Amino acid sequence: FGPSSMSEIGHDLKYMNAKRILLFVDPHVRTLEPFTNVMTSIEQHAPQGHHVDIYYEITVEPNNVSFQHAIDYATNQTSLHGSYDAVIALGGGSTIDTAKVANLYACHPPPNDDFYDYVNPPLGKGLPVPGPLTPLIAIPTTAGTGSETTGVAIFDDAPTRSKTGIAHRRLRPTLGIVDPNNMRSMSASVARYSGMDVLCHALESYTAVPYGLRPGGRAASPILRPAYQGSNPISDIWSLHALRECVAYLPRMARDPAGDDEARSKMCLAASAAGMGFGNAGV
Repeated sequence: FGPSSMSEIGHDLKYMNAKRILLFVDPHVRTLEPFTNVMTSIEQHAPQGHHVDIYYEITVEPNNVSFQHAIDYATNQTSLHGSYDAVIALGGGSTIDTAKVANLYACHPPPNDDFYDYVNPPLGKGLPVPGPLTPLIAIPTTAGTGSETTGVAIFDDAPTRSKTGIAHRRLRPTLGIVDPNNMRSMSASVARYSGMDVLCHALESYTAVPYGLRPGGRAASPILRPAYQGSNPISDIWSLHALRECVAYLPRMARDPAGDDEARSKMCLAASAAGMGFGNAGV
């Protein structure tokens, strides 16, 4: 965390010895300074001989169709050129969630070749992820979803006109880089709406059904334990912190997202805190 922390990503890739890299980037962010800064750091510090594939066909509020498109891209590139050493997601929650799912399906194609094998019940089978994924570095450009901290990817299911997701601890990014400078280009409306996302995530996770009262009891195996555990003493700490930060700093950031550095920094951390809260408790 911190201003300009994103400039270190090239060093992170070097320490990982990541030469073959897949970058998911929001199409609008691709035209802005954060994308330029990421590419500059990679060029200057990533291992010699590195190669970056860029996927930018991200849909705001992704659905099963957009997820499948990203899956096909990652899977085809892997089949043609081999596995990636690292995946990067630069954008809001839609971009990070798209990267999570494409990474999952490229590493572990569904056993029945069915998109819904990993999707949460009742729409899907909710199969557990069978093994590790390629390291994912998540770099948020909004102070909103906290997806850089969660093992969940949310999407709209077009056939049933419902919202569901894929949830497993292995989806959680290996590294999150939260750089408040990435949010300077947010409009006041984006700052308000993404900030309300933080507030709602924190409030919903704090008031979720307590973990000891969840129906069904303890899972037969840890691998079958759901990502959403219900509110618990640990998630409550993160959720309450995010709620207090929203009260203090959300109005300020909404008024001046580019100029109020303190409010923007505080809301960045609040988003991550709320993500750790609802990523464990649920919403």
